[in-house]
Amino acid sequence: MDITRNRDWRIAQKRRNKSRDAHTALLRFRGEKNWKKLYTRSDKVLRAAQLGMEYPRLTNPQLAKRGLEEYLFDECAFHMQS
Repeated sequence: MDITRNRDWRIAQKRRNKSRDAHTALLRFRGEKNWKKLYTRSDKVLRAAQLGMEYPRLTNPQLAKRGLEEYLFDECAFHMQS
């Protein structure tokens, strides 16, 4: 007897055995999603990188100071090359 195990067969098996996989998902801890519950700085830095945001947040004066420092450093490096 030839049994063909095609895509439909795999989908049916997955549906039938779905209850077995329910408890394994509970065992894996995926990390805290609530920003308030992240306690350490390293966790917050990693989470901020995942979310695509900058941590710690910088105020406008801090950003302006950093930009000015970068501008002056680049200008100084340019003059040293010539």
